[in-house]
Amino acid sequence: MGVQEIAAGLKSKVESAGFDKSVKFDTGSDGVIVIDGASISTTDAPTDCTIKLSLDDLESLIAGDLNPTMAFMTGKLKIEGDMSVAMALSQLIG
Repeated sequence: MGVQEIAAGLKSKVESAGFDKSVKFDTGSDGVIVIDGASISTTDAPTDCTIKLSLDDLESLIAGDLNPTMAFMTGKLKIEGDMSVAMALSQLIG
């Protein structure tokens, strides 16, 4: 699965979540997913928080197979910017 498919799968959750921040999932050469409030895109843009991780780990995270706290603690994902925004993401991918 690529970033386009992941973004498409998250679209309905993002539109109905009432999320009011912006966050970017940066998978390096595989691309980015930017969530800005109720919109989602795969075009790079500045955000409140950037979460860097591999595409495989992003898929596992969204599927609920990867615990975000453990992924952070083990270095599978790195957070830049506002950490509270990353914490609020649980309403979207929980």
